Amino acid sequence: MGVNSNNVMTGRTSPRRRKSAHFEGAIVKWIFFGCATLSILTTVAILVTLIYQASSFFFEVSLWEFLTGTRWTPILKPRAYGVLPLVSGTLLVTLIAAAVALPIGLMTAIFLSEYAPDKIRRIIKPILEILAGIPTVVYGYFALTFVTPLLQGIFDNLIIFNALSAGLVMGVMIIPMVSSLSEDAMMSVPRSLREAAYALGATRYEVSLRVIVPAALSGIIAAFILALSRAIGETMLVTIAAGATPRMSFDPMESIQTMTAYIVQLSLGEAPVGSLEYNTIFAVGLLLFFMTFVMNLLGFWVVRRFREVY
Repeated sequence: MGVNSNNVMTGRTSPRRRKSAHFEGAIVKWIFFGCATLSILTTVAILVTLIYQASSFFFEVSLWEFLTGTRWTPILKPRAYGVLPLVSGTLLVTLIAAAVALPIGLMTAIFLSEYAPDKIRRIIKPILEILAGIPTVVYGYFALTFVTPLLQGIFDNLIIFNALSAGLVMGVMIIPMVSSLSEDAMMSVPRSLREAAYALGATRYEVSLRVIVPAALSGIIAAFILALSRAIGETMLVTIAAGATPRMSFDPMESIQTMTAYIVQLSLGEAPVGSLEYNTIFAVGLLLFFMTFVMNLLGFWVVRRFREVY
């Protein structure tokens, strides 16, 4: 007992203890390495599967026709394989969602980080997190059965399946992601910057918008891009509420079809496995993967480019 207490007092450890700690550290290191490797291999496997299956499609349909065509009717005659109607529908819903989520999420983050007392913050933030935990299929039926009838009372020409209600509800769905990540970025700004601004006579409003937001800009933009990537990849909400009519239109009152909604539609068994129509799933999935990958790369570049180190 006296030897152990002396070791503790002098900061020394026994050789056996050092060896055990080294062994435990090595095990944890290899576990973490294995998890990271598994994540990479899973991503590579998904990409290889998409490329392999999509190659069968592109052997019969040119890449140029696929990317520039304005008609998408792979299961109807005359068949056409231009993916632009699906891309335009995806972007339309995403833009509507961004118009809702980005300003509201950013203002919520500013309120939580700069205005709200700790007691209020502890109440509001968990409530916002509940929104992120609601299944997307619930959001879809909420848009279809509640938001759409509400909007039909405002817009007479609004049909049941439309991009407007899907985009609005999707915006509500991604607000927690924008607000939570943006607030984390603002809270990481050193307190000394706030105190210096207040010492110069700045108001809380000026400190929030002219000091904190610019200082946390990289994190805020990364939150925006991550939320938009989430909106582009959303499936069940747009499948239920936005419709299944691929068209080149940016009219939010009309029924549209997104890329993910098409994948769901054709995955229900309408096309034989191995057919050209079936392989369109993987061609659209590969394009969707590329779009989200580019957005993630953009977010990574923004963080590296505008990151402030304190």
